Amino acid sequence: MSQIQPSQKIGKIYQNTVPTSQSVKGGMLKILWQFLTTDNEREPKKQLGPFHTDASIYNTPPATGLRITWMGHSSLIIEIDGKRILTDPVWGPRASFSSFVGPKRFFPAPLPLVQLPELDVIILSHDHYDHLDYPTIKQLAGSNVPIVCSVGVGPIIEKWGVSKSRITELDWGNTATIGNLSLTATPARHFSGRGITNRNQTLWSSWVIKGNQHNIFFGADSGWFPGFKDIGDAFGPFDLTMLEIGAYGAGWPDIHMGPDHATNAHLALRGKVMMPVHWGTFNLALHPWREPVELFIQQADQKKITSFLPKPGLPTEVSGSLNSEWWV
Repeated sequence: MSQIQPSQKIGKIYQNTVPTSQSVKGGMLKILWQFLTTDNEREPKKQLGPFHTDASIYNTPPATGLRITWMGHSSLIIEIDGKRILTDPVWGPRASFSSFVGPKRFFPAPLPLVQLPELDVIILSHDHYDHLDYPTIKQLAGSNVPIVCSVGVGPIIEKWGVSKSRITELDWGNTATIGNLSLTATPARHFSGRGITNRNQTLWSSWVIKGNQHNIFFGADSGWFPGFKDIGDAFGPFDLTMLEIGAYGAGWPDIHMGPDHATNAHLALRGKVMMPVHWGTFNLALHPWREPVELFIQQADQKKITSFLPKPGLPTEVSGSLNSEWWV
């Protein structure tokens, strides 16, 4: 029985499990000025890659039963115990409401959407533009792949053409089953909203993904909070945790972790191997684009964490420590 409590609302507004500020410290004008004037290398000076996924690899199941293909940011193809999952697919050129402005991808998605392997389920963690991408969902709308999402995200994608029969919305502590696979929505410390007038009217979640051999955790977006230990106690230990390390600072200390808190979250979750996500793809913060992974490696070494850093687009089995150093 899950020990995770369902989400709470005040009126129409979903609440975090601990008090969480979503206000920009110092004010938006100060942050905007810093974005305009910083000397940090927030975007790569030279084109990364090219990265390319050889889709024929998916014809051969992973020998270990667990293989990950990182498409950048929080978009992952996860092969686990005979099932294939796609998380927070963002194939569009920008994490934005517009194709003309907003954070642009550092490199194209390594595998065109039309070449995706057969999927068993798609997970959508929350409704932010860098996790829920309109052009990508529009392209996927014609398929019959089930979609499991946080409460409130379903009506958004239904408006975009996804059949309601494909959509399962989950509150924290609830589980969907896909064959031998269970997907459980768990708390995260974040927020939601695709505009300034609808903030926190849909839910945000992390995810426990359990097969018949492996148990893994997809953290999506979250600041540090004691709930990681609760999730670890209820569902751990985890063979792999996938936790965000990028887009920290910039005035929002409560809703993103950065490498230090992310590695602490991994330990609280009772993770065995940690894969950092949510970095190296979009310019979303003031820090240099390589800084998250450089600090992560330091933190992982100090805390004796087994790290998993595959090259973008390369299907890679989870069998121990890996550092591809693709960003160097």
